[in-house]
Amino acid sequence: MTGLVIRNTGSWYDVRTDDGQFFACKVKGNFRLRGIRSTNPVAVGDRVDIKPTATESTPDGSPSSPPTALITEIHDRRNYIIRRASNLSKQSHIIAANVDLAGLIITIAHPETSTTFIDRFLATAEAYRVPVVLIFNKVDLYGADELRYLEGVMTLYRYLGYNCHAVSAKTGEGIAALVDDLRGKTTLFSGNSGVGKSTLLNRIVPEARAKTAEISVAHDQGQHTTTFSEMYDLPQASSSEAELADASDSGRIIDTPGIRGFGTFDFEREEVSHYFREIFQIGRDCRFSNCTHTHEPGCAVMKALDNHEIAESRYQSYLSMLEDKDEGKYRERF
Repeated sequence: MTGLVIRNTGSWYDVRTDDGQFFACKVKGNFRLRGIRSTNPVAVGDRVDIKPTATESTPDGSPSSPPTALITEIHDRRNYIIRRASNLSKQSHIIAANVDLAGLIITIAHPETSTTFIDRFLATAEAYRVPVVLIFNKVDLYGADELRYLEGVMTLYRYLGYNCHAVSAKTGEGIAALVDDLRGKTTLFSGNSGVGKSTLLNRIVPEARAKTAEISVAHDQGQHTTTFSEMYDLPQASSSEAELADASDSGRIIDTPGIRGFGTFDFEREEVSHYFREIFQIGRDCRFSNCTHTHEPGCAVMKALDNHEIAESRYQSYLSMLEDKDEGKYRERF
């Protein structure tokens, strides 16, 4: 039987088969995805083959639990989003697979999402050819100065070609336009803890009923409320629009636990500039083809930086990713 992984609780994977059945699955033996050193061999969004079994215990042991099965094969992934495992090991953690869009939830305050975190996420998405939408949440909380800064940040990323939305999950501002962009796509939701990801999910998919929590007043940081990844179908469009064959045609959202750091994984130093759009484009004019854009004579990128043609924040993010190859320099603040 073949199906789609819609939920990952760490030890169990919920799979919806192509004929609409649901199975609680475990991975067969020491099965691992070939060629990827990952802490999680299976990710939400994976297409898998399963073999039903009557011998496995159900996750909670209740009579209403779904039947169980073993995952015997993972189909080839067309893409995935990956980051360094949280224990700073040399392993990776696959956030989601087979996505059409990655939605990064950002707050410029309460708590603040650093531009370094944003840029690391964008670079990883570029590396794995996943389009990104930047979703700036909590606009209802910002004063005049914060709104001006927000507009500046959005202007920067729009100039680089990234789609941006300013929204309030609490009031609903900007949500309709965002949902229009999500229709018909499988979208990963990611972001720091406390940016309102669960609240936004509940606004878009009320049936999700994701747990939410207030941020810490003392530290202005979020608390982990989502502890596992799960896929939700977007509600169908209104009846005035084209009728959809089934709910899944409306699109899907993969909700993931909040993360405080985004360590890049398996990037070679000479590749990093390829994932910063403006640095890659301007870098074509450097004197040396292997220019690192840090000290070389005739570096077009450093010249552009001096001329304010490249944002200082973007260049600093680029430098921080170069340092990732030195394991001792990696810090979770990124």
